[in-house]
Amino acid sequence: MISEINAEELKAKLDKKDNFVLVDCRELDEWSAGHVKEATLVPLSVFDVKYADVLKDKNAEVVIICRSGRRSMNACMFLHNQGFENLVNVEGGILGWMENGYPVTQG
Repeated sequence: MISEINAEELKAKLDKKDNFVLVDCRELDEWSAGHVKEATLVPLSVFDVKYADVLKDKNAEVVIICRSGRRSMNACMFLHNQGFENLVNVEGGILGWMENGYPVTQG
């Protein structure tokens, strides 16, 4: 099951220090331009070979963000097919995050 949250809900989860893994599946140049500080980069172009380096526990809550929510949903569907069950797509992606005025880290 893949659920969806928006930028406000993601910010609340981060502020509460909820236990989850935040993955940004955009490409390196997009990541470098600005990303959520707590996120880990796993570009969608290499997601199938790199995801296991970051995601060790198939029972962990995995939240995935991209630019707008489309690529992250693809990543969620891929992980679902690998047996991950607690998947969350960030609807609106980093664009929604920045529209709300939340901070991004560059580099």
